[in-house]
Amino acid sequence: MSPRSASVNEELRRRSRERLLQAALELVGEHGYEATTLGDIADRAGSARGLVSYYFPGKRQLVQSAVHRLMHRTLEEALEREPRTDDGRERLARAIDAILGLARDRPVLMRQHMAGLLQAEGLVQCPEQRRLSELLGDTVARYGSQDVRADYPLLRAVLMGAVYAALVPGVPMPVPKLREELFQRYGLDWELGVPPGTGTAEGPCEKDLSRFFATEERSGEQRGAP
Repeated sequence: MSPRSASVNEELRRRSRERLLQAALELVGEHGYEATTLGDIADRAGSARGLVSYYFPGKRQLVQSAVHRLMHRTLEEALEREPRTDDGRERLARAIDAILGLARDRPVLMRQHMAGLLQAEGLVQCPEQRRLSELLGDTVARYGSQDVRADYPLLRAVLMGAVYAALVPGVPMPVPKLREELFQRYGLDWELGVPPGTGTAEGPCEKDLSRFFATEERSGEQRGAP
């Protein structure tokens, strides 16, 4: 049998990484961070346990990358849903609703994500985090920022603060109140985005996360994973 081409090997590596990210999100969401091991994640992904360290330094980095994937794909869906729009105020409203919606719908994952950011290694620089930054930076630019390099970190900070406030055990702030404060800060009308009570902002949390991960095989490529 002839050796696999470099492009096929690269695709197999990509799919292996995708499966690990998806498995990490599923297991941490189901059982929590402490109860989830790297072995559990590898088993759920159908990967060799030693392969995890090939892609990620450790469990915390893997989980943070996985949650960043969840965040950037959720944000991407919100920004591009129909009716699509280039209006900066509407896009910022959608971005705020998307991130606050994750705090409401995925509290276990988002609480762990916030806790992980406070660890010594802090923010993990990864493709998922960079894509999230690009989306938020573009949102700030379309909103009309004259200094995206200054305004993007500020938006990120206030969103992180709102998520934290929504998830504090024992004294969580209601998401609608946090939304109101953020909308006032940015001068957004309440009707923009997906207002609470419209029937779509607070629907049941979808358990299937597969649409966020490109693990399907493509025609003409070999099966299997490295």
